[in-house]
Amino acid sequence: MSDTVERKDMKAFVIAERLKEWDTGVFASYGPLAAASIAKFGGRYLALSTKVETLEGPMPPLAVAVIEFPSLEQARAWYASSEYQEAALIRRSGAENRFIVLAEDAARGAPHNALAEKRS
Repeated sequence: MSDTVERKDMKAFVIAERLKEWDTGVFASYGPLAAASIAKFGGRYLALSTKVETLEGPMPPLAVAVIEFPSLEQARAWYASSEYQEAALIRRSGAENRFIVLAEDAARGAPHNALAEKRS
């Protein structure tokens, strides 16, 4: 993980990208279970869309969700929870996804400057 100090009051954001799908029917079952598990861990959807456009780089994913959690600890606990893993098992039967989590401090100020400082 990162060598930065994690504060419990820093928000965290999960970015979920749907990369491939072969059975869209799984989302009727997955959606409500995922939403309930997110709420249980204090999370909320900030965005959820299939209207994804690439501004730079390779082709966009088929869908993207951005989920806010009160802390990185809560985001990790949600993803590892039995409630979410039950939903994820359903999702995985019809799609391939990538999940990324980032802490709020990575998005503050001028992140490119902070990253450059870390590399030097």
